[in-house]
Amino acid sequence: MKKIYSILSLLTVLFVAWSCDEKDNLDPTGNWELSEPVIASPSPNEELVLDEDKPTETFPFSWQAAVSSQRYQVRYTFVLDSADNKDFSSPILSVASANNGRDQSIAPTARQIDQALSAAGYIAASTVNLKWGVLATSLSKQTVASSTITITRFATESSPTQLFVSGAATETGADPTKAIAMRDIKDAEGNSTGVFELYTSLKADGTFRFLGEQSAQALTFGGTSGQLARNGAGITAPEAGEYRILVDFNNNSYNLLKIDKWSVVGGNILGGWGGDAPLVYKGNSTWQGNIDLTEAAGFVFRANGDWAYLLKRVKGTTNQLVMESMANGVAFEDVPSEGTGPHIFTLNLAADKYTYTIEEDNSITPPADVPDQLYLLSDGQEVAQLNKSGNSFGSGIFLALQAGKNYTLNTAPDGTGTSYSIAGNIGETENTNADNVTGGVDFGTGKMALAVARDQAYQLTVNFTTGKFTWKYYNIKLFHWDDKGGWDNRDEFLMTYVHPYKYEVTANLKAGYDLKFNSPWDVQFGTDSDALNGTMSNGGANYKGIKQSGSYKATLEVSNDYTSAKYAFVKQ
Repeated sequence: MKKIYSILSLLTVLFVAWSCDEKDNLDPTGNWELSEPVIASPSPNEELVLDEDKPTETFPFSWQAAVSSQRYQVRYTFVLDSADNKDFSSPILSVASANNGRDQSIAPTARQIDQALSAAGYIAASTVNLKWGVLATSLSKQTVASSTITITRFATESSPTQLFVSGAATETGADPTKAIAMRDIKDAEGNSTGVFELYTSLKADGTFRFLGEQSAQALTFGGTSGQLARNGAGITAPEAGEYRILVDFNNNSYNLLKIDKWSVVGGNILGGWGGDAPLVYKGNSTWQGNIDLTEAAGFVFRANGDWAYLLKRVKGTTNQLVMESMANGVAFEDVPSEGTGPHIFTLNLAADKYTYTIEEDNSITPPADVPDQLYLLSDGQEVAQLNKSGNSFGSGIFLALQAGKNYTLNTAPDGTGTSYSIAGNIGETENTNADNVTGGVDFGTGKMALAVARDQAYQLTVNFTTGKFTWKYYNIKLFHWDDKGGWDNRDEFLMTYVHPYKYEVTANLKAGYDLKFNSPWDVQFGTDSDALNGTMSNGGANYKGIKQSGSYKATLEVSNDYTSAKYAFVKQ
């Protein structure tokens, strides 16, 4: 005991000593210093001339490190501001250095600097006296070093290379970091045309502006009466709704076109080119609709029922679209479609590339009415007429269905009536080897074929009150036991279903044992005959016909109501 106590005492002393040493290292936050960074380049009063013919030219700014007396990590932010401002509390340009602010240099482009100066109100070709600095930050401490610089802007005011929409009237609100990107309209060679476009929704109780980037320091445009103005007033939509916003820097204008609807028009819909299948706005520049296609044919997307606003497919692409009136030399064609029946059309007019998708509509609509008749069809041929009882229909008997075949439910025997679909597959279950296997899925009006998960004989029920489609099938086992007290040690040989209505298994059977074909306990096929083949009835006597032990192939072919079956035992 003394030895254990001594060890514990030693550990306690070591722990206390370690704890005291750790506290000595935890100095208060303010009990350390952060030095100022040291400007390296450019030199004070150096002049930079921005060349609009070289918009991606970079201008390096560098500094020597600030040092924390406790070696805490330091991060840097480059700032550019008017020479008249006393501090950098609201700089013209603010950018963290690379490597998450750890680098000691930064190289903004000529365009980046010019657009920042433009946003600050300096006119094109002007020479501006500025100061630049680097903010060094470590925990709660910050130091700054600065220097003077002169910068000459681009000779002419250039349009932005990207444009965003931001404001309380927009879908993303007034946070400039969440501004919505506009599409830069390009010509056939991929060159910018100075025109930007966006399809979006606007609120009536707010304004919006155009930003050169997703930043509070971005070059900003507002305007009135369709005329753009740098740092202009916020723009108000005439009313709430969906709009096409068009900005043209060639004439410094903007335009709002109210989009009452986008529609599918063409030879693939009811009414053909004289028809109109509208889509519904879903937000985020996307429209969608469920359309019943009548044939495989070409179509276009049309806005407001006006042939002046048509979207067609860009030739050589699978699903890109272009406005016919703004193609700028881009080749286009009618949009092709394949298939008939219900399809989901999605029109995505978000920035970058306008696209569309067409998908089969496999959704189901809950049944509204109970029909007088209901048929199960396969490849247009009648499989069975289901029996009506109140608001339900049932097959009564078991129908031998096959995986890989398409089945349909229809109110007419030739398939011309109302069709119904199910939200799943017949026979789909994780418990495939249970005795009495059942399942149920929702059903409703729809033209999607009924799929079967596995070959089996199914009993079907369609309940129009609950909107449920249910199915049932039996697995059959060959029970094999010694009638003299051997029931608890019986063999249960699971049989394999073989289309149609047949089960088989090969097993070692013993002479004198009792046998029965069971699906406990709805199905119990047996007979008092000793013959190796013949007929059994459901509920018949135990079979005792195996006179010689050995391997046998047992086969059972059932009737469609499971009341009787043909059997055979063949010694292998």
